[in-house]
Amino acid sequence: MAARPDRIDRDPASDLPDAAVDVVLTPMRRRHLRNVLRIEHQVYPRPWSLGLYMSELALTSTRAYVVARVGTSVVGYAGVMLVGDDGHITTIAVQPDWHRRQIATRMLACLVRTSVAKGVLQLTLEVRMSNLGAQAMYSGFGFAPAGVRKRYYIDNGEDAMVMWAHDVSTPAHEQRIAAIEAGIRGVTTFEGFS
Repeated sequence: MAARPDRIDRDPASDLPDAAVDVVLTPMRRRHLRNVLRIEHQVYPRPWSLGLYMSELALTSTRAYVVARVGTSVVGYAGVMLVGDDGHITTIAVQPDWHRRQIATRMLACLVRTSVAKGVLQLTLEVRMSNLGAQAMYSGFGFAPAGVRKRYYIDNGEDAMVMWAHDVSTPAHEQRIAAIEAGIRGVTTFEGFS
């Protein structure tokens, strides 16, 4: 399974103005998968299958997936794989019509908090070298470049930048996440999290 947190970039063709929006975040369930796959096919050249998502959702002790809804519509999703005290962001995607609404930011903050609550001390991800918007967002969360995976993306052979955020369980990192959340315009509601 290839991780793909590279699709939160801003699509110039759908460069919507920033606007406050109310978003509900909830753990991903089977009932969300039809909408998740619809977005998956819009944003990824090699989309994950229904079977892969079903397998991921079955691994409840080592995976956490979240969906973002606006009203009744699923507009984004994200996931993390937990291995010991490491977390690996596996995917982040937002429906193109909903870019620039801080939906990916909300989901990543949720995944960071979920990971820390499950004992994670550091997080990693891969991002396309050309995706400067995503890299900037990840940097804001404390992720820093740590290496390159040559020709990582199968669709075009592009390299991936490997980024790590260390010490995510510290009070300093908690303050960083709280500051990011305080800067989000609109309301974020959490449903179904324990």
